[in-house]
Amino acid sequence: MRRLITVALLLAGALAAVATGAPAPAGAMPAHPLGNFTVNHYDGLTLFPDHIADTAVVDAAEIPTLQDQSAVDTGHDGSVDAAEMTAYARGQCAGLVRAVRTTLAGRPLGWSVTSASYAYVPGAAGLRTSRLTCELTARADLGRPGEVGFANGFRADRIGWHEITATGRGVRLDHSPVPQRSVSDELRRYPGDLLTSPLNVRSATLHAAPGEGSSVRSLPGLPSAGIISRALNRLTAYFNSLVGARHLTVPVGLLALLLAVVLGASHAAMPGHGKTVMAAYIAGRSGRIRDAVTVGMTVTVTHTGGVLLLGFLLSVSASLAGESLLSWLGVVSGLLVMAIGLGLLRSAWRARRVPTAFEDHTTDPERVEHLVAAGHLPAPSAAPQPHDHAHGHGHGHGHGHGHGHGHGHGHGHGHTASRSDRGRLIGLGVSGGLVPSPSALVVLLGAIALGRTVFGVALIIGYGIGMAATLTAAGLLLLRLRGLLDRLPAGHRASRLTRYTPMLTAVLVTVVGAGLALRAITGSV
Repeated sequence: MRRLITVALLLAGALAAVATGAPAPAGAMPAHPLGNFTVNHYDGLTLFPDHIADTAVVDAAEIPTLQDQSAVDTGHDGSVDAAEMTAYARGQCAGLVRAVRTTLAGRPLGWSVTSASYAYVPGAAGLRTSRLTCELTARADLGRPGEVGFANGFRADRIGWHEITATGRGVRLDHSPVPQRSVSDELRRYPGDLLTSPLNVRSATLHAAPGEGSSVRSLPGLPSAGIISRALNRLTAYFNSLVGARHLTVPVGLLALLLAVVLGASHAAMPGHGKTVMAAYIAGRSGRIRDAVTVGMTVTVTHTGGVLLLGFLLSVSASLAGESLLSWLGVVSGLLVMAIGLGLLRSAWRARRVPTAFEDHTTDPERVEHLVAAGHLPAPSAAPQPHDHAHGHGHGHGHGHGHGHGHGHGHGHGHTASRSDRGRLIGLGVSGGLVPSPSALVVLLGAIALGRTVFGVALIIGYGIGMAATLTAAGLLLLRLRGLLDRLPAGHRASRLTRYTPMLTAVLVTVVGAGLALRAITGSV
């Protein structure tokens, strides 16, 4: 009991620290503001009358830094010394020179490396980020007006921030398309949480002439993080500090597990993940509590397995681009949701003809039984009794064993519909947990690096449980709302809307699935 009270007090203190903006404990590092998969670039150009200088910086987040470690540690002894970092920096800067394209009046310029350095920076969950700095120079005659073209294609396959600045020393730049100062302090301090809209300037064309007094075009403003994003970043930073703590005690471990659940729940609640559409499906299909629980459990199992598998792949492969894999998983997830929505739309469209068929007394009994079992129609007892009796009598005499045939057919369709609904529920759960959270992946890799693999797996399970709790709660809430609507009088306007619920649910699931797939294809996952 005392231990539980201690954990509760620690959790309350952590949440209070987040709410009041109190600093996190020593060693607490926030998650990379551009995402843990990113490789970010900065080029600071300085134009002189006789040459051009470029300070090129590459800031790699935790996961690419971990993947590159085997290339830095040429001795393969688990530690990196100054000589290994220097050799790695020279090799990387040589590759950067080959990827940079610069022209003066249409003629290519050749770059040379004047200095190269590589350093590690403490990151989230006990992992490290890295910073590569290359000082480059190229001979150029800027004693007369000319057009300078610059483009950097180094590690262009990785997502991240791309920034270029340009200034002149004895050279005037007219209406420069890039600023003179770095808005990120050369990738040291990014302006807010810009994961959804990072700066993406990979090339620039500069109009240079002898003289002073450069001018800059009107540049667009930069977005900033909202209050919710800032609060989650603080909580994530505190959580990462617990995971990366040198001495892991029982209260700290339990607090980290609780925070993993909280962060998983908040991740599922954030917009853009398409998880609440599963709850809408459950409510629109007149689902039950166990349906919501089924989806929640499937999300937990799928997300946990996905994080473990991706963590293993990233650990053994330095060439695997994790963000590309996440994008493809996002496409698969969206297409799966869209396929389920199209199936629902087909069923709902077919069910619209049934009331007219009842009135005309021409409904095929096998089709009616199938739709009743699938949940699109009320039980047969709700149909007009004289019609039901007469039809049943005729059917029985026509087949000789009419009752046996009707019972067997209806029972079989009931099981088919049940299996179909269960498959759709599991499919929605798989789609919800198919794309692993990068922050959860960083926590797992950080725990493994510290020799706490079991603890890391437990945190990932807690993260998945939090996601499932949010989804299940949303499903139960909508089920409750559906129950209230069903109890309204038959003539009530809101009650009439329930007639269209299956169709609206099918359309919603289809549209959201298409949106998720398109978002992943465009690289915004």
